[in-house]
Amino acid sequence: MTAFACALLEWFDRHGRHDLPWQHPRDAYRVWLSEIMLQQTQVATVVPYFQRFVTRLPTLSELAAADEDTVLALWSGLGYYRRARFLHRAAQLCVEQHAGELPRDFDALAALPGIGRSTAGAILAQAHGLRFPILDGNVKRVLTRYHGIVGHPGEREVEKRLWQHADAHTPAERIADYTQAIMDLGATVCVRTRPLCGVCPLREGCVAHRDHLTTQLPTPKPSKAIPTRSTMMLILRDENGRVMLQRRGAQGVWSGLWSLPEAEDSDSAWREAQRRARIDDAQALTPFMHVFSHYRLHIQPLLFDGAAPALAIADNGDLRWCAIADLPALGLPAPVRTLLMALPEPAEP
Repeated sequence: MTAFACALLEWFDRHGRHDLPWQHPRDAYRVWLSEIMLQQTQVATVVPYFQRFVTRLPTLSELAAADEDTVLALWSGLGYYRRARFLHRAAQLCVEQHAGELPRDFDALAALPGIGRSTAGAILAQAHGLRFPILDGNVKRVLTRYHGIVGHPGEREVEKRLWQHADAHTPAERIADYTQAIMDLGATVCVRTRPLCGVCPLREGCVAHRDHLTTQLPTPKPSKAIPTRSTMMLILRDENGRVMLQRRGAQGVWSGLWSLPEAEDSDSAWREAQRRARIDDAQALTPFMHVFSHYRLHIQPLLFDGAAPALAIADNGDLRWCAIADLPALGLPAPVRTLLMALPEPAEP
């Protein structure tokens, strides 16, 4: 075992995280679910979602048998909803092709939707103790600083070097603990800004610490201006307090989720609303901004109260009238759910 791994495991025994919900029990299904949820999401945010998810769908087979709305509803608020759809499809493929279990073969596991090289390695290492390195965002940061690697970690050649280091440092024993340890170190000590180098078990061999490069490494991704887009969201509410929802298409953000009809401007908003219901008036609610990874979306909600459902578009595959109390059972984007839950009470007739 390398000095790197020894120091890291000694630190982990005293300071690592040993009480995360997916560690008890640490089976393949729970590890897989946690790894997918933790992609681009912090542990503190993931824990309640994980607990709710496994309470409702405690096994891979139950996940595979669930309908998409159930899966997306459980995921709602975590963002990056493609992860949930890949998770669902991978579970179905495991039932169809792998006797209802996540395969222990690396290539078969990595071939499933949403499971790449690092996630496959994390599942096999933590659930089965098999020696596979990982390279998530936290691990990239630790290795980049420790070895003084210049260049954005997403660049092909830089990532190749990081994989080589990840493999060299991964020990032959205590694989599950080592895997958790290096993720923990990146999440709690070797953090993005103001890393806690004074308590880091790897500081003696760390190039970034030695050369005062912790603020420069990892090399940032070249920045791009984030554009702002605008949309109007149409809230058609009938006399019973139900709102009209529309399932989004398979492409673009929030794909497959239930959301609100949208329009580009006031004129098209009225036309869209009149296509779906008989309406009299509209109330402009407080606009707000939602930030995606690649653009900002300025949202202007328009509330059409007392909308009368049009018979021609009674509930079908992509449109439905939904009571506010029924929203938790559906997969909705978090800002849309927040908007609908905070609607003003209907005016007295």
